Amino acid sequence: MSAPVTDSSPPGGFLGRSRTFSGVSPLGVGVAALWLTVIVLLPLAAITAQSFADGWSGFFDAVTDPNALATLRITVLVSVVVAAINMLFGTIIAWVLVRDDFWGKGFVNAIIDLPFALPTIVASLVLLSLYGPNSPIDIHLNATKPALVIALTFVTLPFVVRQVQPVLMELDTDVEEAAAVLGASNATTWTRIVLPALLPSILTGAGLAFTRAIGEFGSVVLIGGNIPGETQVASQYIQQQIEVDDPVSAAAVSVMLLLTAFVVLLALRMVGRRQRLREEHDQ
Repeated sequence: MSAPVTDSSPPGGFLGRSRTFSGVSPLGVGVAALWLTVIVLLPLAAITAQSFADGWSGFFDAVTDPNALATLRITVLVSVVVAAINMLFGTIIAWVLVRDDFWGKGFVNAIIDLPFALPTIVASLVLLSLYGPNSPIDIHLNATKPALVIALTFVTLPFVVRQVQPVLMELDTDVEEAAAVLGASNATTWTRIVLPALLPSILTGAGLAFTRAIGEFGSVVLIGGNIPGETQVASQYIQQQIEVDDPVSAAAVSVMLLLTAFVVLLALRMVGRRQRLREEHDQ
């Protein structure tokens, strides 16, 4: 009697590997790590090394210079205002695009991404034509902080909209309808059901808008005026230091911008993660 034929091939398919792509091979990890090192880590290391070319004292003197402190204060303040504006109006626009139907909706949805495609210097020129000395609507905002806010709000608008929009699309409306049936007001439904679900994406979009704003140059170069202590932002200050042959000060302020962006993104990520865990726990 012949022995039964058994399958001696290794488990998991050909060569003992699963045919699904659920894992990442060491080669893939190595390629990703190499690419991130070349594109991100090496430039960051280079700018950090440049900022400490004169030692800790040189770095400290560069970032505590009155002009540097003034430009950092203006940059952070304006960027916070821009992020707050985009949190509000970006969420409203995303809500309208997802929940409402109106004529021209496709066109509005398309132009949301226009700031991504439009060269930022063009945006500054357009805003200068609209709000500059020869304003056709007789509103003159050039070389003022409101001009900075308008320019930076324009270039950072898509971040919140595109972060909130897909979350709204996937949000189950049955819970909202159940709350309405049980007598909950629109305000209660929004604050207790919708907002907690949207909050992580809103914070992520606001963080991206903030970090884009603190490093923006092109959109403010014409409309902002570049007045030290008044409308000069960090990117313009950095360019000024390069022009006067002070790369250490330029690098030091750049590192401060990097640290600010990193801290803000890390804090918002932690808040968003905590909110997601709370939502999962409640469910």
